[in-house]
Amino acid sequence: MTHISSPRIYLVSACLVGLKTRYDGCLKPDRVCISELSGSIWIPVCPEQLGGLPTPRTAAYIMGGDGNDVLLGRASVVTREGKDVTNQFVLGAKQVLEIAEFQEIAEIYLKARSPSCGITPQTGVTAALLMSRGYKVREF
Repeated sequence: MTHISSPRIYLVSACLVGLKTRYDGCLKPDRVCISELSGSIWIPVCPEQLGGLPTPRTAAYIMGGDGNDVLLGRASVVTREGKDVTNQFVLGAKQVLEIAEFQEIAEIYLKARSPSCGITPQTGVTAALLMSRGYKVREF
């Protein structure tokens, strides 16, 4: 009897695979990420778009902590112009989590230095939520 293994399924920040979802609307695919996903099933996600923000959009930053603090209501996400977009970032993170929960996700590849997806130098909102639920997250 031959055992057929299930393919590995990945969630990936849509901007990493060349979709036009970056805050500035530019395309900057990550060749290393794309190479690592080769031959796998992957689902592109953009937490900021899923939270209702447009592309392009004004750059935003976490103020008063990191993504964990945002999820606990102790910090906020604010644009360069001072507009509070915390609710959109939290909604987008929850949407990505729902997608992850409906699939057997092997690993999640996220965009570095992002207030949604980054892990370093500061943990983003989506990264914090996914890691708090035990998902293995890497950044590119």
